[in-house]
This record gives sequence, C-alpha cells and structure tokens, in this order.
Amino acid sequence: MSRASLTALPLALALALVSGVALAQSDIDPEEAKLAFNNHCRQCHVTREGDNRLGPSLFNVVGREAGSAPNYAYSSAMKNANLVWDPDNLDRYITNPDAVVPGNKMKPFTGISDAQERAKIIAHLESVSNGQ
Repeated sequence: MSRASLTALPLALALALVSGVALAQSDIDPEEAKLAFNNHCRQCHVTREGDNRLGPSLFNVVGREAGSAPNYAYSSAMKNANLVWDPDNLDRYITNPDAVVPGNKMKPFTGISDAQERAKIIAHLESVSNGQ
C-alpha cells in the first residue's frame, strides 16, 4: 500500500464513523422526539423561552451553562456544576442525574436507562436550541 493510501484510509474510516453518527441522529423523527420529551420531561419542563415551571425552561439548553437560565432558583449543586449542556452531558445527566450533579433538585426523577429514548429527548432539545 502506498503512503498516500495509508494516510487516506484512517481519514476515510473516521469520516465514515462521523457520518454514521450524524445519520443516526438525523433518523430520529421530530414528532417521536417531541413525544419522548413530553412523556418524560414535560411534567416539570417546557421549551418556551423564559417559561420556568417546577424546572427551568429548556429552550436553548444545548450549549448553555448548567444553572444559568434566568429567573430560576437552581440548587447550589447545579449553579456550581461547572458544565455545559452539550449532547454528551445531557445524555449522561438524563441517564442518572445524581451521578452527574449530586444534590440536584430533579427528585423524584432518577433517570432514563433507554438510550433511544434519551436520544429522542436530546434531539428534541437540539431542535429548540441554537436559534432553531
């Protein structure tokens, strides 16, 4: 194999992996994503800007620093969590909130073990974030 082939092969494999992840996320039906959010989260959260309920508004949450939504009384644990809500942190938190931010106020919610349900919820949160 030529030197160019040896260099191109890892790049092609990496591109294929990244494309597969993006394709998998784009395969989530927006209505199923919204339904998953409503079934698991809407008891305490909404995605309308500034509409805090029992939990803070999750409008524009992706990319936001934890504990930073205006006009919401966060726990000191969340205010001091020092993390940004990217898809990976959201996935970890939705899986087990107490493991990610001990002392959070999400009681009695203990997490969602189903990875596909979490992916749907995160897809919905992404759809209402970053100006979308």
